[in-house]
Amino acid sequence: MKKDNCIFCKIANGEIPSNTVYEDKNFRVILDLGPATRGHALLIPKEHADNLYELPEELAAEVLPAAKKVAAAMRKKLQCDGLNLVQNNGETAGQTVMHFHLHMIPRYENDGQQINWTPGKPSQEELEATMKQLVE
Repeated sequence: MKKDNCIFCKIANGEIPSNTVYEDKNFRVILDLGPATRGHALLIPKEHADNLYELPEELAAEVLPAAKKVAAAMRKKLQCDGLNLVQNNGETAGQTVMHFHLHMIPRYENDGQQINWTPGKPSQEELEATMKQLVE
């Protein structure tokens, strides 16, 4: 269901013009207005969900197949060397628009972007404790 005051609902449902590169019954993929690289796009569901936690299972199952179609076009037509899929949930994780969306960022050799993190060094005991928390 669409949320009235959500800009991504309005974009995804065609109420606000966008540079659409793909659309199907569930999603619209638009070029990001502040791209990390040439071709940086956002896959936006037409149905509102604030984040991954609220995304209906059926819609979640369609995200990667839709992203795969767009990724294939990016590789073929933009000749990118790689691709990052970035999906943030919550302000702490960097989410700025509270409507689930998937960043599709084509990567080019020496593009200057760094989409990484600093690896931690947990002990085996810490890994086991975390594993137990998650599986219990």
